[in-house]
Amino acid sequence: MTASVPADLAPWAGGPAWGRWVGRFLGRVVWDTHLIGAERVPRTGPVVLAANHTGVIDGPLLIGMAPRPLHILVKQEMFHGPVGAVLRAAGQIPVDRANGRSALQAGLAVLRRGGAVGIFPEGNRGRGAVEDTRAGAAWLAVHGGAVVVPIAILGTRRTGETFGHVPGLRRHLVMEAGEPIAVEPAGSRREQIDRTSTQVRLALAALVADLQERSGMRLPADDPRRDTLAP
Repeated sequence: MTASVPADLAPWAGGPAWGRWVGRFLGRVVWDTHLIGAERVPRTGPVVLAANHTGVIDGPLLIGMAPRPLHILVKQEMFHGPVGAVLRAAGQIPVDRANGRSALQAGLAVLRRGGAVGIFPEGNRGRGAVEDTRAGAAWLAVHGGAVVVPIAILGTRRTGETFGHVPGLRRHLVMEAGEPIAVEPAGSRREQIDRTSTQVRLALAALVADLQERSGMRLPADDPRRDTLAP
């Protein structure tokens, strides 16, 4: 059994409604974004959208292009100044990457009222190949009774561009929603989380690789963070 989630922990349910229009304007007017497989995202009930992560615009793009209002887990460093005010008003969830429990509890509250949560399982921006992931998406799915839909995103960062680079006007971007992953109820909660986390990692990595082949678009060949830390 899990502890109940305080009702006031859930972000404002109405936030993503207007935030979605901002994201949609960015995705379809500022950039040229094509979404494949939107019909695979359940329109009702708790759902977790788990996307790969390469650039700074992945979050706004996911909010705008998702077929339903979405609360995304965003690193808490972004919640400062005017940008932070916009994120909070849009119902997004700050994450302390040293201890993400409060963010997970907030996401769980969203799922328990039948909402949708977005998360980047890789934890940080990188190449986006989904070589390593954290268990947050699986934890939310298991405790929130949700399915997980993998989302591949390509084009938001190219080789040589920094993590904070904002793509130019009308850059072509492509996204794809994969088949929903349902939690298998067998075993303990810990076993369910471990099994679901592996399923999400493999499904998302395969979706990203397949979308590259079909679209002709490629992930960036570099990872600025790792390249900087490399000996």
